[in-house]
Amino acid sequence: MTLSLLDIMRTSAVIPVIAIDDPEHAVPLAKALVAGGIRVLEVTLRTQHGLGAIKAMSEVEGAIVGVGTLTQPEEFAAARDAGAVFGVSPGLTPALIAAAKSSGLPLLPGVMTPSEVMAAREHGFKQLKLFPAVPAGGVGMLNGIGGPLPDVTFCPTGGISQETAPQFLKLKNVACVGGSWLTPKDLMAAGEWDKITEIARAAASLRV
Repeated sequence: MTLSLLDIMRTSAVIPVIAIDDPEHAVPLAKALVAGGIRVLEVTLRTQHGLGAIKAMSEVEGAIVGVGTLTQPEEFAAARDAGAVFGVSPGLTPALIAAAKSSGLPLLPGVMTPSEVMAAREHGFKQLKLFPAVPAGGVGMLNGIGGPLPDVTFCPTGGISQETAPQFLKLKNVACVGGSWLTPKDLMAAGEWDKITEIARAAASLRV
């Protein structure tokens, strides 16, 4: 069964934003996160190992793997072919809209202002990433935009922590949050996957 983007967003309270520096970390990291109840994984293309990590993580049972930091049209098909089932971009351009449609990869585009939200909605995007969430106005911005644009659902990302995530998750127009705190580089380098599972379990429990 193919999950919609909204279904994917509602699967986990937190979508970890993952940058893989060592390809050997991909599978054990995915297993650790899934074991902690975090199934939706956003693997960014910020490192050269992004596509390889997507391919490896996609084979981990229970993992729903997406691609993050999509900024070029050609990245869509490559990520889809590697196994990504959704995409995330920091912004939205005509070229990215065309690439999303031609690749068939569901896209969660980044927006920062009400005008950007309205422009994205005009192109059929009703699930959006508020980015960077805290500089963009955070909870106050999401509360304010929920009145005139109640049919848009957000995944705020950028500056959110384990401590502040509940403030966002209790909003009606927030399905999940994105965060990098679930994958500390020091724990990954040390191979302390059990500790990452504990962090994931705490994040998964944030759903209200």
